[in-house]
Amino acid sequence: MAYNLLRAAGALTSAFHTKATTATLRAHLVQVPARIARSAQRDLPRNWRWQKAWTHLFDTVHRPPEPA
Repeated sequence: MAYNLLRAAGALTSAFHTKATTATLRAHLVQVPARIARSAQRDLPRNWRWQKAWTHLFDTVHRPPEPA
């Protein structure tokens, strides 16, 4: 299940992450936000290379569903 969720997250994030390996997805999209959540920080690092991709994923997942 974790593999499928990472693949879906990669597909929602960017073309690069769509084809990335599971280890790359973990390193780029999971480790930094997980570290922030664990230490109760409030913001992503300023110069984090994957901030735009992660923010796009977050916004995509948290917006209301489109009407049918």
